[in-house]
Amino acid sequence: MKTKTHKPNKVSIITLGCSKNTVDSEVLQSQLTGGRVHSVHEDTADADTIIINTCGFIDNAKQESIDTILQFAEEKKAGKIENLIVTGCLSERYKEDLSPEIPEVDKWYGTFELPQLLNHLGVDYKKELLGERKSSVSRHYAYMKISEGCDRPCSFCAIPLMRGKHVSKSIDELVAEAKGLVRDGIKEIMLIAQDSTYYGIDLYGERRLHELMDRLSDIEGLEWLRLHYAYPSKFPFEVLPIINSKPNICKYLDIPIQHISDNVLKTMRRGITKHRTEEVLDRIKAEVSGIALRTTLLVGHPGEYEQDFEELKSFVEQYKFNRLGVFTYSHEGGTHAGTLEDHVADEIKAARAEEIMGIQHDISFMHNQALVGTEQKIIIDRIEGDFYMGRTQFDSPDVDNEVLLPLSSGYLRLGDFVNVRITDAEPFDLIGELL
Repeated sequence: MKTKTHKPNKVSIITLGCSKNTVDSEVLQSQLTGGRVHSVHEDTADADTIIINTCGFIDNAKQESIDTILQFAEEKKAGKIENLIVTGCLSERYKEDLSPEIPEVDKWYGTFELPQLLNHLGVDYKKELLGERKSSVSRHYAYMKISEGCDRPCSFCAIPLMRGKHVSKSIDELVAEAKGLVRDGIKEIMLIAQDSTYYGIDLYGERRLHELMDRLSDIEGLEWLRLHYAYPSKFPFEVLPIINSKPNICKYLDIPIQHISDNVLKTMRRGITKHRTEEVLDRIKAEVSGIALRTTLLVGHPGEYEQDFEELKSFVEQYKFNRLGVFTYSHEGGTHAGTLEDHVADEIKAARAEEIMGIQHDISFMHNQALVGTEQKIIIDRIEGDFYMGRTQFDSPDVDNEVLLPLSSGYLRLGDFVNVRITDAEPFDLIGELL
C-alpha cells in the first residue's frame, strides 16, 4: 500500500540533545529546502508540521524529549498543527513503546530513516545534497560530523544501540562539505563524532584523523578548526604535530576520560588504565605547548565506591583541566552497566558531581586569573546586555568560558575576530578591552 504523503506549507524542526543531532537537523532542512519545502529551526509560529529530533542518551534528555513530544501532541489535539513527526535517538530506541501511548504523533522515524521521513512529506531524498547545509546555530561557526556510530564497548553507553557501528565519511566528502560551509560564511568548524579517534579505520584500514585535519586546515577562509571527542584509548598522536603546526587549528582538545580509578575504568569497559591515561595526557601537554584540555567525567557508575571517588577528586586537583564537565550515571536498558546493581544513591551521585565541580570552579578561576594582562584573539558570538560575548581559541561554544567585551568598545559584527587585552577574570568568564 502506498504511503500517504503530506507536503506541508511550513515545517519547524525542534532539535534536542547534542551537536550531532544539530547536524542531523541541518541535513534534514537542506533536503526539505531541496524539495521546495519551507523549513525553519525552532520557530513554530504558523508551522503546520513539527518535526522533533529527539535525544535518548540519559534520563534527563529522554524526559525532555518526551515532554516536548507531549507539548506538541497537545497542540495537535487543539488543532494548532496538522502533522507531528518524531525522529532521532529516542525514536530509534523506543518508538514501539511510545507510539501506542502518544497516538497524536503521525510518524516515528529512527536515526537512519531520513529518506522515509522525507517521503512522508512528499519530498525525494537527494544524495547530492548531503554535503550542502547551513549552520542552524550560528552564521559564523558550525559543527561537522566526521563519522556516525561507535564501536566502543563502554558499559554505560547506549549510543551504539541508537546510532549503530562506526562509519566514517570520506576525507574528500568532508573537505567538500567544509568548503561549502566556508563559502556560506562559516569561519569556525568543530569536528564531532561519537569517537573521533576511530576516524578512517573502516574506510582506509588505518586512522586518518591527522590527514583529515591537515586537509581541512588548508581551506582558504577557515580561520578556526576545533577537535572534539577524542577518546584517550588508542589516541592518535599523529594529530599533535598538525595541531602544533597549523595556525588555524585551535590549541584545544576535548578528551572525555570519564574516570581515573582502574577499578571503575575496568567496569566501564573503557579499554584503558589510570597509568595509560596519565601517559596520554602528559604527552599531549608536552607536544602541544599551551593546549587547553577539556574533559568529561561520569560519577556514580556501578562499582564506584568512596575510595574510587576520592581517587578521581585527587586526579582532578592534580591535572587541573582547563575545562571540565560532569554527568551522573543513570541506568540504560540494553547496556552492560544496566545489568549491574545501581548501588550509588541518586543524592550521593549529585553530591559527588557537585563536589567535582566545586574543585573545578577553583581550577578554572586559577587558569583565568593567569590570563589577566595577556592579549587574546577572540571571535564575537553574540550580544548580551551591555556586552559583546566572545571566545578565545581555548573555548568551544555553549560549554566553555566566554570573554565579555563592553558594547562601548565600538561597532563589531558577529563573527568578527578582534584582539583584546584581558583585564579581569571570573571562575568561568573573562573581561576584556578592545585593542
